[in-house]
Amino acid sequence: MDTQTVVILDFGSQYTQLIARRIRELNVFSVVLPCTVPLTEIKKNKPIGVILSGGPSSVYDADAPVADPEMLNLGVPVLGICYGLHFIVHHLGGKVRSAPRREYGHADVTIEIGETPLFTGLPPTLQVWMSHGDEALELPPGFHRTAISANALAAIANEQSRIWAVQFHPEVHHTPLGPRLLRNFVFDICGARGDWTPAHFVETTVNSIREKVGNDHVICALSGGVDSSVAAMLVHKAIGAQLTCVFVNNGVLRKNEFERVQKNLRDKLGLNLVAVDASERFLSRLAGVIEPELKRKRIGAEFIAVFDDEAARIAKQTGGVDWLVQGTLYPDVIESSSVKGPSQTIKSHHNVGGLPELMKLKLIEPLRDLFKDEVRRIGRDMGMPEEILSRQPFPGPGLAVRILGEVTRERVDLLQEADDVVVSEIKAAGLYTKIWQSFAVLLPVMSVGVMGDQRTYAYTAAIRAVYSEDGMTADWTPLPYDVLKRISSRIVNEVRGINRVVYDITSKPPGTIEWE
Repeated sequence: MDTQTVVILDFGSQYTQLIARRIRELNVFSVVLPCTVPLTEIKKNKPIGVILSGGPSSVYDADAPVADPEMLNLGVPVLGICYGLHFIVHHLGGKVRSAPRREYGHADVTIEIGETPLFTGLPPTLQVWMSHGDEALELPPGFHRTAISANALAAIANEQSRIWAVQFHPEVHHTPLGPRLLRNFVFDICGARGDWTPAHFVETTVNSIREKVGNDHVICALSGGVDSSVAAMLVHKAIGAQLTCVFVNNGVLRKNEFERVQKNLRDKLGLNLVAVDASERFLSRLAGVIEPELKRKRIGAEFIAVFDDEAARIAKQTGGVDWLVQGTLYPDVIESSSVKGPSQTIKSHHNVGGLPELMKLKLIEPLRDLFKDEVRRIGRDMGMPEEILSRQPFPGPGLAVRILGEVTRERVDLLQEADDVVVSEIKAAGLYTKIWQSFAVLLPVMSVGVMGDQRTYAYTAAIRAVYSEDGMTADWTPLPYDVLKRISSRIVNEVRGINRVVYDITSKPPGTIEWE
């Protein structure tokens, strides 16, 4: 089956990934490319339409994001959003200037020409979200204004050239009818079929893997989480016994996780699973390490070493190993390396890089273009157990990035018990599947307490619960007081070594979901 694709060119907007999600919610595949990609890369995707994202720059700045203006002449519909509008105007002969009155936040837009297909079925006035300090002063030849706000033009079009643009952001929640506008662009203007469904994805991905791998043998690094489990099932569906999965106990898993994962993946899913308990190797590598990024790198390096040992053993049995499966997702890729070019790495990701280079393996990342909720939908379509699919995300470096300071066996044991209380109480309250992540963090803070008329001096645990759609941003979750009360009471009473519990109410940004 042919996959229809809408290409989104990223000019640095904080909302670019949201545009991609909104298109995919229409069952149309979308891909985000840096605005700097050559025209050949855009053509390679055979787009049915191109969307130009917003961005923080001014189009007339010397260091403004660069894109090849020829992509406006590909013969497919183009939709510019905010900066995308300015780019179109600037490069087709119009004029953009700094606006005398900037627009940020809520605004009302009046549609002037209702017959343009972008606004089909929309009311004469729209509530929208603005975020710009520039305006289009003069339009290029062939363009006309289609909507205005109180301060400036809000939309333009050149139907003959099949180019439309809006000054506001239809992709954000604050533009209530934005999804309808995007639907008009994708279906009425681009002619999308809307057939990019989980079943379509599974079929095309399985066929692609089968064709790519041939008779080679494949190994998969399994964590037991949603991502790697769904990735493994897709490859298993494609090549069956040619796949061997390896699950490594890195010593910083959740309580009883090593046994639980084996039961789920081997017994319930029928995967060929090799389980390796390397907990002592990892803990010895973490001894004395306090700096968060060094922890991640030590764990990543040791995982590569353990996995390499196991791969060599498997290769002797199978006659060779040629491919590696990883459950890398779109947010992993984006956070590790900005899609719009060089940017600061917030933290290194466990899935991105390392293994294939060292082991000279070719990489299979069947979920690389997907968000977490899309991965779950695909898993359900393949009939995977809800116990696996509804599991909250768990970091590759495990509890090591939830233990601030040195990671020791004693601290791992403490956090495993405290974390188990948090998860069990949130499940008991019926909140587990409504929260993106919920867990405990062990702080290197000792405080005085009193228990049984005796003085205690023990650790502090922080509780973290956040809501998110894809991990890119997150809001802290206001857990009910009675749930927090039970969690606190149980941890203090049941976990010897912790005598104080606090609640983290920081969103992302400015914080991250994990503490390290």
